[in-house]
Amino acid sequence: MTDTWKISLPCTRREAEQLANDDLSLDQYDDAPTIVTREAAPDRPDDWVIEVYCNWNPDNALLDHICNLSPSAQQSKIKPVVEKLQNEDWVTLSQRDLEPLRAGRFYVHTSNSAPLDDKAVKNICIDASQAFGTGHHETTLGCLESLDQLKRNGQLYSNIIDVGTGTGLLAFVARHLWPTAQIIASDIDPVAVQVSEENARVNGITTGTAPRAIKLLTSNGLDHPAINRRAPYDLIIANILAGPLIALAPQIAAAAAPNTVLILAGLLKAQKIEVVSAYTRVGFRLRHTRVGDEWPCLTLIKAREYGPAKTRTAIRSPLASDYFGEC
Repeated sequence: MTDTWKISLPCTRREAEQLANDDLSLDQYDDAPTIVTREAAPDRPDDWVIEVYCNWNPDNALLDHICNLSPSAQQSKIKPVVEKLQNEDWVTLSQRDLEPLRAGRFYVHTSNSAPLDDKAVKNICIDASQAFGTGHHETTLGCLESLDQLKRNGQLYSNIIDVGTGTGLLAFVARHLWPTAQIIASDIDPVAVQVSEENARVNGITTGTAPRAIKLLTSNGLDHPAINRRAPYDLIIANILAGPLIALAPQIAAAAAPNTVLILAGLLKAQKIEVVSAYTRVGFRLRHTRVGDEWPCLTLIKAREYGPAKTRTAIRSPLASDYFGEC
């Protein structure tokens, strides 16, 4: 086994999520390093860590490259920490702190953790990757529980989109819950789309254009023509940052119809009012908040039309506007 070096550098949560779109990609190297981002501690939601794994002793050029990924560390004059991990498996190291996550009927684990031997549980394997998010975070837990509860309350959906899919996990969950639905999973980051494709293969999920396959797309928000052609959606999921959630409100509203259910996550408690206000302005009503630590998960219902008139009507359950209690 070859030697591996790990470079660690603190960053903010926003900087971690921006890595997917950063021009300072490490793909220029012949043996490209792998980037993993994680929370520094559950009680400090804005403090994250960048960890870069490579198979050679990092030179100053690579270290400078990594420093540019964290302006906050540069401003504080914090230097990256370099460790030699001789005869170690960096994949195991990067995932050893990722605890399995149980939400409703779903059990999310890495390949280093055994699946549950329970016929009532659906196991999903999501490993650490270059795509942002691993599926083992509080925001994901909120989405999983919200989607599972929709199913338990008899909700039926035929046309679903997961915006900012990351690892593809929430789209996979939607496929298990609503096997006959059309599903699109999109991300602005083409690496995330590639990772989702691989994760789908590992979990036995069909992707592509065949019936009941998840259609994976690289898209800036909901701009992709294929997304617009399939609108309106009866279930929309977006587990991203508060800023992009607010910016996407008009696009999401235009892709929804009255009674569409919207699941939003990735925001902090302090950002809830601003996010809800953005969606209220475009015709949504907040129906339920699932509160977990610092990361609320919001469920909203489309109450009125917004944007261009739609000629296609999605199939909806009559329970859609009545299932939730008011917050």
